[in-house]
Amino acid sequence: MRGPHNIWRLIRTGATFERTGAMRVVLEAMRAPPHLRLAARVLGWPFKWLGLKGDPALPPATRALTALGPAYIKFGQILSTRPDVVGDELAVQLRVLQDQLPPFPTDVARRMIEEEFEIPVDRLFSEFSDAIAAASIAQVHKARLADTGEEVAVKVLRPRIMQAFRKDIDAFYFAAGMIEFLLPATRRLRPTDVIAHFESVVMGELDMRLESAAAAEFAANTREDEGFQVPAPHWFLSGRNVMTLGWAEGVPLGDNAALDAAGHDRRVLGERVLQLFLRHALRDGYFHADMHQGNLKVAANGDILAVDFGIMGRIDEYTRRVYAEILYGFIRKDYRRVAEVHFEAGYVPADRDIDEFARALRSVGEPIFDMDATRISMARLLSYLFEVTERFGMETRTELILLQRTMVVVEGVARSLNPSINIWQVAGPVVEAYIRENLGPRAMLRDLSRTAHVLARFGPRLPDLLERRLQQQFDDTPPAPAPARALRPLGWVMLGAALTAAGVWIGAAL
Repeated sequence: MRGPHNIWRLIRTGATFERTGAMRVVLEAMRAPPHLRLAARVLGWPFKWLGLKGDPALPPATRALTALGPAYIKFGQILSTRPDVVGDELAVQLRVLQDQLPPFPTDVARRMIEEEFEIPVDRLFSEFSDAIAAASIAQVHKARLADTGEEVAVKVLRPRIMQAFRKDIDAFYFAAGMIEFLLPATRRLRPTDVIAHFESVVMGELDMRLESAAAAEFAANTREDEGFQVPAPHWFLSGRNVMTLGWAEGVPLGDNAALDAAGHDRRVLGERVLQLFLRHALRDGYFHADMHQGNLKVAANGDILAVDFGIMGRIDEYTRRVYAEILYGFIRKDYRRVAEVHFEAGYVPADRDIDEFARALRSVGEPIFDMDATRISMARLLSYLFEVTERFGMETRTELILLQRTMVVVEGVARSLNPSINIWQVAGPVVEAYIRENLGPRAMLRDLSRTAHVLARFGPRLPDLLERRLQQQFDDTPPAPAPARALRPLGWVMLGAALTAAGVWIGAAL
């Protein structure tokens, strides 16, 4: 349903921002040029009366996003972690979107639980509270298991949330298509592919069975990580619309006053958040992709507690190595190597000048080093980085969207804890450890071992494959005089047999 009817949805979006006063607030906070602010006001004013009113008790930007729906709220959650981009005041206002939205009635949640499990709530839980946190997709209730007395968190999807998201995403697709049609230069950013990626992520978040599986996998991967905890899911009390996890008791990571009162070192916490994310992404290829303050707590012993596993990121081993080399090159200020990695991975078209690209990367990276983070304007830095990618024809890599987005969010969280943090200095030890483990001689031997095991699996099939290939050679009459070409397929088979034998030997030796 991505037709012109979505024009109304987009017009109403702009009208809502104008009616609630969010248009002016957001443009000022993001330091938009005066001519852009004027154009937005002139275009938005005639349609102001069509906008949604929202909750007058909320600040303008929060009021507009909550009125427009869950997909817009998700966008606001991301901005809430970037005070360096939107300003401290707006970031604080938007933080309400993380877990302080108006909840739906508790009796509706109880009814959804009973429909999910076909058992009365009172038989499942001896205690069941009103909502203690509510976000764009679901809300959380604190409960106690009737049979064991264990405290748990029960997460229940908002009613009709699927329909609401589909309506918003439909409008986003239409907007992306119009942007690509009217502004051909934006096609390298692949707006439609970005929306498709966003859709796949959100649809996965709307099935609590998938979130339960994500929590279990993430807990298994991080079990040995010092200073980090993941609550375990209760599978018998988790379904499509409901998920039950062990209770995570702690201070919200976004409450600096409470963290200080509890005696936690915010500088240490900021570094740990950033290093944990990098370790999970590089070591495991599986990371929490929604690490804003509303999904992180600090336990009494100082451990970081992660909750809400609806959005998880996964990257393959090759991409991890590329990402690590790029980070490592920036850390060591080896911009030539960073440029080479971009070209080797195909991120930059091969016809571009690698030396010019390296120089552009230097102009992006150098301002960050040896400088107090409070003096860096991330908004200007991101703006310049965008200019660089445009100049060199870099396309958006949809497989890296979650990784890049989460990196931005995690840096924002770390800087909210410690405004002076320098991400490159903190990231250095983690990236260097990964490089030593995965890009040196030991990694080469490990790759050879894996290749040998893969080749060995084809060993039982080689006799039959060889026999069929030989029979084909005798049955076919190759065009003369080209015996070398006729024997080429047989040569490949023999080479495969030799490689397999070598692989089995190498695998046994390693």
